[in-house]
Amino acid sequence: MENVLRPLIVVGGSVALTLLMGWATDLLLHKANGTHPETPLWGLLRRGRIPYQFLLCAALLRGSYDQAEILQAHRTGVGRALTLVLIGAAAWLVVRIAAAVVETTYTRYARAHHDPARVRRVRTQVTLIMRVVAAVVGVVAVAAMLLTFPAMRAAGASLLASAGILGIVAGVAAQSTLSNLFAGLQIAFGDMVRLGDTVVVDGEWGTVDEITLTFLTVRTWDERRITMPVSYFTSKPFENWSRGGAQMTGIVYFHVDHSAPVQAMRDRLRDILRACPAWDGRAYGLQVTDSTPTTMEVRALVTAKDADDIWTVRVTVREQMIRWLTEEHPYALPRVNTADAVRPPGVDGRLRHDPAVRRAHEPPRAGRG
Repeated sequence: MENVLRPLIVVGGSVALTLLMGWATDLLLHKANGTHPETPLWGLLRRGRIPYQFLLCAALLRGSYDQAEILQAHRTGVGRALTLVLIGAAAWLVVRIAAAVVETTYTRYARAHHDPARVRRVRTQVTLIMRVVAAVVGVVAVAAMLLTFPAMRAAGASLLASAGILGIVAGVAAQSTLSNLFAGLQIAFGDMVRLGDTVVVDGEWGTVDEITLTFLTVRTWDERRITMPVSYFTSKPFENWSRGGAQMTGIVYFHVDHSAPVQAMRDRLRDILRACPAWDGRAYGLQVTDSTPTTMEVRALVTAKDADDIWTVRVTVREQMIRWLTEEHPYALPRVNTADAVRPPGVDGRLRHDPAVRRAHEPPRAGRG
């Protein structure tokens, strides 16, 4: 009877105590979250209740397994399995706690600062820091698990003896990966590009959607995702439209006839912008920037608060200005001139007195049949 009750008491007590402590801890965190709603720390810490319960249960079972006296033939294997679960649960819990602390710090920073560029920079750094912390904790946990096996401990000495050679070989083999890793850290703390920045890469316009230690994802305007190594942004030039502020200036070009009413186009541009919600009201202008034998180039300059709005302002100005010219000033549209050439001044007067000039400007006569 004792052989049956002892395992039930040990295992059942460990599980019951784990559930009780997990419930009590979650209840305390819930009350703390309600008492201090200004900080999300307590609510975020509740996400770690599952690894917390795994850690408690594994620790209790590992400590009381010898008293249970079950599966004595597999005592070593069961003890090692419980140790592995204990290490894995501890690493999981550490990552969850670190994520809660970092997320709380970022939330407070975002509430205190209203500059979107600075907030995106901190968000990028926080994301990469969490990835580094998770990677380090994972590597340490795996190493600790491997060290629980005697064969791995015995192999440790030989591995350390050849660490120099292995380091050189690993460095050569993982040169690309390591370069991307350091490039990711450089991007995070060098403030080159941030989450949410509007960039132009290889002629593609989009928004930075994800940054990891090895790659970066750009979401284009048509919902495509362009993934490229982060080392690209440290070795090649690219356009960052959000760098130094989100405000932008846009240009719209028109090719019109030389008789186009430029002043009326300036007034029409002003009316179009006043009716466009995307225009930020900072500046506008319209100038003649070039001229060709057949057309005149007119440049309209507009402003907006970010890249999305500048696109809206540009297409709105282009569409409404062309429609206004078509309806009100159709003569101002570019056209191909097919009219007869105009005679130079004074030619008609010289035709009567100068036979050479008269013959040069007379129309050709039809040949005789």
